[in-house]
Amino acid sequence: MNQKTKDIQKRYDGFLQTGCLWKNDAVFDLQHFELPFKSSKINIEIDEKLRLGKYIERFVSFELAQNSSIKIISENIQIQKEKITLGELDCIILKDEKPIHLEIIYKFYVYDATIGTTEIEHFIGPNRKDSLLEKLNKLKEKQLPLLYSNECEKYLNSIHLASKNIEQLVYFKAQLFVPFSNKNIELSKINKACIVGYYINKTELLQFFDCKFHIPNKKDWLVLPHEKINWQSFKQFEENANAYLERQFSPLCWVKKSNGEIEKFFLVWWSYK
Repeated sequence: MNQKTKDIQKRYDGFLQTGCLWKNDAVFDLQHFELPFKSSKINIEIDEKLRLGKYIERFVSFELAQNSSIKIISENIQIQKEKITLGELDCIILKDEKPIHLEIIYKFYVYDATIGTTEIEHFIGPNRKDSLLEKLNKLKEKQLPLLYSNECEKYLNSIHLASKNIEQLVYFKAQLFVPFSNKNIELSKINKACIVGYYINKTELLQFFDCKFHIPNKKDWLVLPHEKINWQSFKQFEENANAYLERQFSPLCWVKKSNGEIEKFFLVWWSYK
């Protein structure tokens, strides 16, 4: 197995082991798509230039293809009006012969209790540029309603389907990170199994001066932390991390403690309580 294939396998394994963000319709009445966990050897080529969202869609496509009850009808369907793209349907499948429009999302969020007043509102992007609430609203107000547009109806007719017969489901996986100073977060709607680490700022970093570090590239954010990489000293890591922080970008990092324990965290450029 060459290195590229090994990298894809590690990312796919990490994707499979990422929890779904909620169960059934616990969030915004959006029905979650459920698939039984099935680890497998992945054997597809993926363009490394794809952005992470599109890269993950290739994983979902492969995962769906492993299930004998599922048939993929179409993927990445551009819906246009007079050559202007209105939006995209991620995937249309048949599951046990029933047509489903499936929207695929994979996100990284940190929990900031100072944002909003509800559990949903507290989850924001590590760079504070997006939020779970914004994504859910976009799903409810734009992405899912696209199926019922006149322009989409024309496409559905071409594949002999009608929107009234199609169930809409959301396949939303996420990695969640809680404050280092307050890891005991109570969640009622969100799947607590999605919490995979914590976040710290530069001041708190000093508590880890005797540890080793690694900053994976963005596609390796999917990977479960492991021992077999080139670890950096605290000083090396601090210098490399500063380059990210100066650009107001919060890198995802691995830390190996003196006892050998490995953890995943975001080093955020912003301060928090």
